[in-house]
Amino acid sequence: MDLLERNPDLFSVSAIAGGKDVAGLADIARRVKPEFVAIFDENAYAALKEALAGTNIQVGAGPAAVIEAALRDADLIVSAIVGAAGVEPTHAALAAGKDVALANKECLVCAGAPFMRTARQKNVRLLPVDSEHNAIFQALGGEDPDRIERMIVTASGGPFRTWSKEQIAEATVEQALNHPNWAMGPKITVDSAGMMNKGLELIEAHHLFGVPAAKLEVVVHPQSIVHGMVAFSDGSVTAGLAAPDMRVPIAHCLGFPERLAAPTPRLDFAKIATLTFEAPDFDRFPALRIALDALAQGGGLTTVLNAANEIAVEAFLDRRIAFSGIAHHVEEACAIALREGYAKEPSTIDEALDVDRLVRARSRKKLAVSDPRVQSTIH
Repeated sequence: MDLLERNPDLFSVSAIAGGKDVAGLADIARRVKPEFVAIFDENAYAALKEALAGTNIQVGAGPAAVIEAALRDADLIVSAIVGAAGVEPTHAALAAGKDVALANKECLVCAGAPFMRTARQKNVRLLPVDSEHNAIFQALGGEDPDRIERMIVTASGGPFRTWSKEQIAEATVEQALNHPNWAMGPKITVDSAGMMNKGLELIEAHHLFGVPAAKLEVVVHPQSIVHGMVAFSDGSVTAGLAAPDMRVPIAHCLGFPERLAAPTPRLDFAKIATLTFEAPDFDRFPALRIALDALAQGGGLTTVLNAANEIAVEAFLDRRIAFSGIAHHVEEACAIALREGYAKEPSTIDEALDVDRLVRARSRKKLAVSDPRVQSTIH
């Protein structure tokens, strides 16, 4: 919003979509004046219509309306819906031949192969908005992918970087949401606290850049200045550096292939003085290991991982399971999917969403518990 309002001569907004926040969506609509506004919650239609009375802005509600927003005439679709809810509208935009600036990593975690196939068939661009992938995209500089030895995504370490395994297991919702570097929504913030977010980002990088799992790495970098690095066969390493401000990668995608001026903090290396790096601890942060295992095993296991994680995070935020229960539940869900044979690679978006719905239903049933300290399993 800040970048759009600073560049009114460069951009106009065709459509926007939101989940259920009528007041927030109406405020954005009044500021950028789109032709069409969609809200996912069908019950919010009347309230949104009333909030936008007198504006001549068209209003729609429900999943079909969100897809309609994605299909409106536009040069670029910014996909920033959290979770698997973004899969259908984002894929619809790709299938319609639209370039997509992707801030929803779950699209590729849930259905990476079908997404990338559609992008290739339609000859459209998937521009990475996540700060890590955007940094890598810039660091690649058009180099031959065969010359890549390693692709490295950095992690801040989150609020629990220095905590013991026992302390992390007992973490409260408030502690998990207290991220030291980034201001994000609750789901992504909890993922970051357990480092599941980094696992999802490696899966996304695998699909975006066509890099095998064996070449993908995570390094913990508390300052969040270096966002991603690429190591090449000659021993050189290129890196993407910027202040931890999402306007940097968003500006890059909105202006691409040109550079869009952004009012972001500039790096003063003399003041920064020190950048530190450390290896991730898979014992204290098992979610990262579980995600890497799912990527290495391939098939549709990442679809299962994503669905189970979304419901487990939801249960933690509702104080129905302990923080340690998130990774435990996801690992069990993946094991059962392998055993029962529904972790096969989805060939279509519909197949991926069928598995997603199955895992969600099972997870919701299993995690409907009253004791927040229950170490959950799924059957």
